Amino acid sequence: MEKKPVVLAVAGKGGVGKTSLAAVMVKLLVEAYPDKKILAIDADPAVGLSTALGVEPGLTLDDIRKEAVETAASGDTKATVEVLGEARYRIFDCMVEMDGFSFIAIGRPEAAGCYCKINTYLKEVIASISDNFDYIVIDGEAGIEQINRRVMEKVTHLLLVTDSSKKGCDVVKTIKRVADDLVMYDRIGAVVNRVPSEDVLKFMNLGDIPLLGWIGADTNLTECDLKGQSVLTISDDSAIVKGMNSVLNKMLV
Repeated sequence: MEKKPVVLAVAGKGGVGKTSLAAVMVKLLVEAYPDKKILAIDADPAVGLSTALGVEPGLTLDDIRKEAVETAASGDTKATVEVLGEARYRIFDCMVEMDGFSFIAIGRPEAAGCYCKINTYLKEVIASISDNFDYIVIDGEAGIEQINRRVMEKVTHLLLVTDSSKKGCDVVKTIKRVADDLVMYDRIGAVVNRVPSEDVLKFMNLGDIPLLGWIGADTNLTECDLKGQSVLTISDDSAIVKGMNSVLNKMLV
């Protein structure tokens, strides 16, 4: 039986540091599995994962989607069929090859408001290319929209990120409740980021979500961010890397 790819999605409330944790996850996978094919997907319109990983994407998934829409609107039926038929191959035009991993970005739709159309396309993209990789890390947009729209339907591992706030805990519990109905995940768990003191963990209510670990404030990450450096350059001895290494090992057991 052919082994299915490991698809790890990171989700949570905005501002809890999920993008940094997703980037560190990519770093750890690249170091642990140099012989595996790894893909990082920036599925957040805020496009933070590219910065965290030091990637400069050119073409995005939304660029391809808009091209198909514009072709269809022109009334050129033949051209439209060709564009749709080539969509799978055009996806690979969006990929940036880095040292040890590939990268692709959803892009930032120009129209304000709902991202329904690009999210629908993203779902198709994940389904069509996942078998080409061994490990896929998805930095999802904040909140539950992509879970609600089944964009993450094929995710095998769902990592929910919160800080030590009640709102953060409430958001991850809501995400799990929705994911239980809409996502075919194998494993789920939470990590608490930017914990001021381990003592606060006893006051946190994560419901029935397994706590995989916690990470304190990391000056290494702050320094890296201020210098505009990739998260890939952070020392393996830093709190965020050691913490995520423990979390990742628990998730992939």
